[in-house]
Amino acid sequence: MTDIARIAGCSQATVSFVLNKTPGIKLAAETRERVIEAARSLGYAAPNFAHLDSHDAYAPAVDGKIGFVVDQLATSPEAVVAIEGARQASWNAGNIILVAQTLNDPEMEPRTIRALREQGVSALIYMAIFTREVTLPDYLYTLDIPLVLLNCYTADYAFPAVVPSEIAGGQHSTRHLIQHGHRRIGIITGEPWMEAAKDRLRGYRRALATADIPFDPELVIEGDWSASAGYKATKTLLALKDRPTAIFCQNDRTAIGCYEALKEAGIRIPEDISVIGYDDEEISRHLHPQLTTSVLPHRAMGRWAIEQLDSYAAGSGTRYPITKLECPLVERLSVTERTKQASARSGPGLTFL
Repeated sequence: MTDIARIAGCSQATVSFVLNKTPGIKLAAETRERVIEAARSLGYAAPNFAHLDSHDAYAPAVDGKIGFVVDQLATSPEAVVAIEGARQASWNAGNIILVAQTLNDPEMEPRTIRALREQGVSALIYMAIFTREVTLPDYLYTLDIPLVLLNCYTADYAFPAVVPSEIAGGQHSTRHLIQHGHRRIGIITGEPWMEAAKDRLRGYRRALATADIPFDPELVIEGDWSASAGYKATKTLLALKDRPTAIFCQNDRTAIGCYEALKEAGIRIPEDISVIGYDDEEISRHLHPQLTTSVLPHRAMGRWAIEQLDSYAAGSGTRYPITKLECPLVERLSVTERTKQASARSGPGLTFL
C-alpha cells in the first residue's frame, strides 16, 4: 500500500479505503481509479482487484459460515493474508469465516474439523502453510460440504486446489535480471526439500536456458530462508573467482542477509551487484535500496477458494486440475542495468572491459 500510495499521489489510508471498499468513506471516482491503476502498474495481479471494477462485488452461493483450517497460523503472514482474501470475498453474501489452527496433529485436526461442522459451517477451506502435496485422511473425503484446498493439493485431484505459480515466478525474476544485462546470476535457495525452493530453482534454470546462458552450479548456494543463511551464502558467492553481477534470493528474509554481507564488503546495491527477492514481505519496502521482489498471491488464493464453492460438486468423481496463480514482480530500486554497473566501476577516464 505504501508503494501504491506513492505512485497514486495519495495517503496509505486512502489506498486502504479503496482496496478494501471501506463503507462510509466518500472518495472521488478519479481517486479510486488512480489507486487501482497504480496497483496494477506495480504488477499486482488482476484477481486481487477484480472486485473493485464494479459496484457489485462477487457474492458466493454458500450461505452462513465457512470453516478455514490451516496447519500453521502464527509462523508467517501468508495464512493471515489468505484468510483476509477469503473474508473479503465472503462478506458480500453475509458469510463469516471461522478460523482454526490444527498443527497437523492427527488427533486434534479431526476434532477441530468436527467442531467446525458442529458450528454449522457450510464449506471448508483447508490450507497448508508450505506449498506441498498432502495426503488427506479418509474423513475429509466423506464430508457432506464443499472442501477446497489452498496452497496444497492431492495426488488424486479430488478437490479444487490452488497454489502459487512458483516455477513461473522464479523464471520471471531471473528473466528480469537477464533483461537488465546480467548473465552471471547467483541464486540463494530455500531448504531444498520444499517445493517452493525446488520450483523457484527450476524457474531460474529455465530462464537461463531460454537465454542461452550456461547453468553454473557454483552459483547455486543452499540456504534455509533465513537472513543469517543469506549473509553466509552471499559471502560464499563473493569469494568466487568470477563473482556474480546479480543475486536472486528466494525470499526477502534471505535478501536481508544478502544486503548486510554486500554492504559489509563495501559493495553497492545495485551499482555493483543487483539483488532481487521473493515474497514481498513488508520489510522489502524499508530496505535501502528498496527491494525488487515478487508477490505471493495468497490474498487472491483466498478469494479464489471462496469462488470455487459455487461450482463444487461433492462426491461427483470430478478430477480438479491444480490452479496456479501468478506471482507478480514488483520493481523497486535494487536492480540496475549491467552496463550501468560497469560504468560505475570503471570510473572517470577508465575503460571497463
